[in-house]
Amino acid sequence: MAGSPLPGDDKNRVSFGRELGWRLESAAFAGFIGLMRLLGLERASALGGWLLKTLGPKVSTQKTVMRNLRIAFPEMSQAEREALATAQWEQTGRTFAETAVMDQLTPASGRIDIVGLERLHAIRDSGRPVVLVSGHMANIEVMAAVIMAAGVPCQVTYRAANNPYVDKQIRDARARYGVKLFAPKGGDGARELLAGMARGESVALMNDQKFNEGPEVIFFGQPVNAAPGPSRLALRFGTVVQPMSVVRLPGVRFRVTAHEPIELQNTGDRQGDIARGVQAITTFIEERVREHPVDWFWVHKRWPDKVYAALEPRD
Repeated sequence: MAGSPLPGDDKNRVSFGRELGWRLESAAFAGFIGLMRLLGLERASALGGWLLKTLGPKVSTQKTVMRNLRIAFPEMSQAEREALATAQWEQTGRTFAETAVMDQLTPASGRIDIVGLERLHAIRDSGRPVVLVSGHMANIEVMAAVIMAAGVPCQVTYRAANNPYVDKQIRDARARYGVKLFAPKGGDGARELLAGMARGESVALMNDQKFNEGPEVIFFGQPVNAAPGPSRLALRFGTVVQPMSVVRLPGVRFRVTAHEPIELQNTGDRQGDIARGVQAITTFIEERVREHPVDWFWVHKRWPDKVYAALEPRD
């Protein structure tokens, strides 16, 4: 979805009410960022974690979290799932607060352990693009900061905020830690990705959310539909999929890993090759979630309706 039209654009002039709403929302967002920066990284992270740990279990989304955990970990007791749900709310709150101070969470801060940095340097030095993929685990912006610090020319896909003033604040904040090449989701985003890869720029994509038009693959033993974009791009440019992961460590620290690349086979069966690539990426994400389930973003509906409908109606 492309960003909302800027106020004053003759073709997309907005009403006074919407303009005022945008301005007020932007001021509130700026106030939030200012407060978090005033608190500093560790206190901001702790405050965000406490807020969602307290409030998250009380909102309607808690039902989605618990149902997701039942699907993924049917062997867990109800008490174990409830504890994991609360812990993931704290993680989500910490991540949200940390977005305001991400320039303090770069490799130069000393708060990030990097495994496989040589793989990123090899991508940088090759001059050839790759497709970097991951899932919504821990603080995903930390991965972006590592990719930028490694010197990899890379486009990062993003969904623009509806409010253009807030969107500009977000982009400016990300630029402070090196993210400058953006490709919006939807609209002309695909065209920008293709043009960037043709110039030798890599792309970074999240590949763990529901995408109804994608091929059906298996995730935690159940069918899901996943976006084919990363696999299509890798096959089109004859390159590898470079999986990444991030794990939250104590003390507002992180470990980012550039894993063994996934090499997709080009057999001539385009749809089959894409589906196999999507499954390989989905399997990688499942393995990371199983290793550190508290780090994953459990609040979105990952599985199709038929999988949720099959659950016993006890939650």
